[in-house]
Amino acid sequence: MVQSKMAELLFETYGVPSVAFGVDAAFSYKYNQQLGICTNDGLAISPGFTTTHVIPFVDGEPVYKGSCRTNIGGYHVTDYFKQLLSLKYPHHMTRFTWEKVEDLKMEHCYVAPDYALEAQLFQKGTKEAEDKTRCWQLPWVPPVVEEGPSEEELARRAAIKERQGQRLREMAEAKRSSRINELENELRGLAFLLKQLEQVGEEDIPSFLADTGYASKQEIESAHAKATQSLRKAKGEPKAEQVESDEKIDLSADEKFSLLSVPDNMLSAEQLKEKRRLNFLKTTTEGRQRAKQKRMEEELERERKNREDEERRLANPVLYLEELHVKYKELSEKVEQRKRLKTNGGNTNGNNLSGGVGRGERLNAAQRERMRLLTTAAFDRGKGEDTFGARDEDWQLYKLMSKDNDDDDDEHDPEEVELTRISSRLQEIDPTFIPKVESGTSQQVVEVPKFRPLTKEDFQVLLGVERFRCPEILFNPNLVGIDQAGMDEMAGVSIRRLSCDSKDVEDRLTRSILITGGSCLFPGISERLEAGIRMIRPCGSPIRVLRASDPVLDAWHGASMYASALQFPSQTFTRTDYYEKGEDWLRRYQVRYSL
Repeated sequence: MVQSKMAELLFETYGVPSVAFGVDAAFSYKYNQQLGICTNDGLAISPGFTTTHVIPFVDGEPVYKGSCRTNIGGYHVTDYFKQLLSLKYPHHMTRFTWEKVEDLKMEHCYVAPDYALEAQLFQKGTKEAEDKTRCWQLPWVPPVVEEGPSEEELARRAAIKERQGQRLREMAEAKRSSRINELENELRGLAFLLKQLEQVGEEDIPSFLADTGYASKQEIESAHAKATQSLRKAKGEPKAEQVESDEKIDLSADEKFSLLSVPDNMLSAEQLKEKRRLNFLKTTTEGRQRAKQKRMEEELERERKNREDEERRLANPVLYLEELHVKYKELSEKVEQRKRLKTNGGNTNGNNLSGGVGRGERLNAAQRERMRLLTTAAFDRGKGEDTFGARDEDWQLYKLMSKDNDDDDDEHDPEEVELTRISSRLQEIDPTFIPKVESGTSQQVVEVPKFRPLTKEDFQVLLGVERFRCPEILFNPNLVGIDQAGMDEMAGVSIRRLSCDSKDVEDRLTRSILITGGSCLFPGISERLEAGIRMIRPCGSPIRVLRASDPVLDAWHGASMYASALQFPSQTFTRTDYYEKGEDWLRRYQVRYSL
């Protein structure tokens, strides 16, 4: 069908006088026969671009009834090679163009003598497999590494920074001194104005203040108080209101709560009510003061620890970081174990069996004492009239039950506070640190992706098992899903088809097996083909595999010699034959390869 369409195109479109068709493997065999490489009887095996042919030659002429063909060739090898590289290096897929993969195939691929043994060799990763691995280096430009500043440069920058800081401090101090002078002058002026107002009568105050810009004495006092407060702030002293309130609390505490020292029998009903209110007010005031003092102490302690930690970090950063990690691990284990015990009691497996108690069933000493007091109060209340709060002992009981630190749930565990502090500190100085998530929460630790700069090895394509796996499809086409015979099996089939004509033809064919075509350039293909044919032939059969002198161009050389022969015009198919006999005769037409 292809020959008839080609003849139609050549005769009707281009008007050529005559045409001769031939088979490239036959032309190559005849050319190498002229060179003395192969004999008159033999096999021509041609793994081409898309197909592979085996043509037997008897007495110098091709015997097409014994020929074989399989739809596998160099195109399939290149395509399979390209697929393997794309799967292995998907981020370099654009580099694997067809032309480049074709070059890599012809430069690095080879046929393994034994495919299974060769694959096991690479699977074990032996030294021999490493020697057989080839590396293709892709274009890569190393990133520019910026050198860090030298010690002299760091010292120069530190000196500049120190001079700038000193200049800023001097400017701030000058501005502060100027502000203090302005406020002091303003205070002296306001004090002098207030002193003059004391000597002025009430009816003359409006006329006296007309030129000062103030409307009343209260406005002047308010301005004086604001200036005093601003002056204290500029000097870094505590606020006046805070100092005055502290003094007032200290001085008037006894006067304010003097009613508490009077016995109840000497007080009226209204005074008793006021006494209970004052008792409650004094308790809450003292509690706030204790909490405030505790917060101040905690703040001072935290600042002290931060200073000590910073000194230790500057002295030995590596050792400091290791100690923080160890301490964080120990504290996190302790806190987690305590929370597990609170939840499940003595049962640590979480099933709350074997008499384990839960959180609601476990009470500490303070909680048990409070429960006893509540039970006692409720028992006394149920006897008759509710008189709780009428006596001083009742208020002592109330104070015991309402202590600020009697409940563990409202109190911050010191170990948890320390664990939080260490965790925040590690997050500041260690970018790879990931804090643990509390058990029982729905949060999950998200793995932080770690990025690294690309190196020369990231642009290397290693060719290992792919070197012999791709040409292997010439002998095992089922590797790429083609259910056909390989080259060695095709040779055996072709020999068996001609064995019925003569008994000695099999040995004559195997004495001269010529391989031609571009795909026979793989190293080791001759030895592999000989070993495969020897396995299907009887023991002691003569087998000789030869390679064409030029596997790529020998078919053209053979066709050139055929076209230059004297009998060539008599073996062509002319335009007259085409118009008289048609395409059906062309399909039965065969060229005799007499060179």
